[in-house]
Amino acid sequence: MQIIDARSEIRNFLVNNFLFGQAEALADNETLFGNIIDSSGALELVMFLEERFGISVEDEEVANPANFESFNTLVGFVDGKLRTGN
Repeated sequence: MQIIDARSEIRNFLVNNFLFGQAEALADNETLFGNIIDSSGALELVMFLEERFGISVEDEEVANPANFESFNTLVGFVDGKLRTGN
């Protein structure tokens, strides 16, 4: 899967599941947790990523802001996982 495909699928998931279809409410660098996603939403997001992209997401990876801080960092995290096969 190419990064563009992953980016589009992640954006669609976030918009449809957390923003009620309002795509304009998702800025690329806006903080996700607390603004868009709460703790139960984090579980839903991780399940989506693991099932859709076949990756494994550890608890410490979710807690690391370098991975899940914003839409852009999330896409970069998934891209890295896909490239390394993790």
